[in-house]
Amino acid sequence: MLNGFYGWATRRGLMAANPVAQRQRRPAPAGRGRVGQAETSPAAQARDVRRDLVEWLTPVQYRSWRDTGLRGYGADGLPGRRFRGRWAARNALFADLMVRTGLRLTEQASLAALEVPQRGGGQAHHRFWLPAAIAKGGSARWTYVPDGIARKIGEYVETDRADVIEQARARGAYDRITDPLIIEDPQARNPRVTMRGQAGSTSLVPVGQLEPHERARLLVRTAGGLEPASLWLGEHGMPITVSGWKQVFASANERCERAGIKIACHPHLLRHTFAVVTLEQLQRGHLADLAAMTPAQRGHYQKIFGDPLDWIRRRLGHSSIVSTMTYLHALQELEMQTRMELVPDDWDAPAPDEPEAGEVA
Repeated sequence: MLNGFYGWATRRGLMAANPVAQRQRRPAPAGRGRVGQAETSPAAQARDVRRDLVEWLTPVQYRSWRDTGLRGYGADGLPGRRFRGRWAARNALFADLMVRTGLRLTEQASLAALEVPQRGGGQAHHRFWLPAAIAKGGSARWTYVPDGIARKIGEYVETDRADVIEQARARGAYDRITDPLIIEDPQARNPRVTMRGQAGSTSLVPVGQLEPHERARLLVRTAGGLEPASLWLGEHGMPITVSGWKQVFASANERCERAGIKIACHPHLLRHTFAVVTLEQLQRGHLADLAAMTPAQRGHYQKIFGDPLDWIRRRLGHSSIVSTMTYLHALQELEMQTRMELVPDDWDAPAPDEPEAGEVA
């Protein structure tokens, strides 16, 4: 509010300059900027206490929520006999991918199958490029998928996803899509689709430039016929919407509550969990590596591998390290929680071989 007031006063000539420090605004993707949008923005944003409080789940809490809420396991850790969730494996995989990559809900829900690794290869991680058109704020970036999850994605594509596609083809569902965008050569290095413009004009547009609402009608021509490009399909063979995924999480929370599991999770909480847990792991390994080096080696190491916090910033798509630094509060709290757990509840009780006051040793 103050920045807006000082900006107005400066434009009216009432002040010589805006006293609020400014930085150059990041250019918005083509067609997504606002008319009259200022070219600069405040260099620092006010952050209240509530925004700095980051909620996240420990790996144990996450597995408990996933297995009970999405997989239908009971409190005994075994599959529930009355649970009939056909899509339990798909939903659990969606959550696993989110908590291990830090993707936002809209980003992950918009992924095309041809963009995501689908095979394990013996290496720890596989990476894919998240296009600017589906990344919040145009924050295109590399995303790293653990080997085990990449293998499960391939299994899902070849089984559950292939099954609903076959059923939808038999109903002619894909032939009824209005104004489809069809990828004729999915094996191409940079697949494109033909888009109609005004006055009947057409143009070839790379798939990576399509926004989420355009991807909803994106199809791939295969030997078996047309199929959706979207990775995540529902029981009718059509892409699952963002609201559909929110309902999946809401149903999982209700199931946990009925089972007595006091854990509720929303999609963005998994993004926070990825940031805190991964940052803790990176910091621990980073410090261990530095401790074994000479000062010269440390300087060389830092130049090559950089800072763990900055690595997390790039994975989350933050334009400023200030946004990522909020997770340091959670990391500091985690360190204190760990230290407190080392203190036994009966810390003031005498040890077995220690005499109490007044006793003779």
